[in-house]
Amino acid sequence: MKIHRILIGIDDSRFSDNAAGYGFDIARIYGAEVGLVNIIEPIIFPSSSADTITGAGFETTGVPDTELINAQTESAENILEHIAKKFAGELKVTPFTDYGSTADGILNCSKEFNADLIVIGTHSRTGLDRLLMGSIAEHVVRHADVPVLVVPLREES
Repeated sequence: MKIHRILIGIDDSRFSDNAAGYGFDIARIYGAEVGLVNIIEPIIFPSSSADTITGAGFETTGVPDTELINAQTESAENILEHIAKKFAGELKVTPFTDYGSTADGILNCSKEFNADLIVIGTHSRTGLDRLLMGSIAEHVVRHADVPVLVVPLREES
């Protein structure tokens, strides 16, 4: 098995922090490069203005708020920098930030980085929470062109 490039999907959770540790350990074993990706999901606000006759919301222009995007981008860059400082050591790290669906963003960055392995954490959602929130890990596993390591976080008892 040849692993030259590992893509690690991260957010600001302890789940991805745990997965990043595994991903960087594997990278050290194989001498692999690491791609770190943080996906910025768009925030959708309900329309605050309503037509007083029908009660329907007015259509917006669809142009995202620049300040919000800048804040999200800065946050993503901080997350990437924090994880790289915490785990990378001497390993070569390529940061990626994408905007959109988290699962699709990870898959797109995997192709762009030419990854041999994707490493992601799982929030271990079940039941209604999983139904409503979906499973990023499951989507990535089902649609990836390369192996995916899904790292659960074991809670200490």
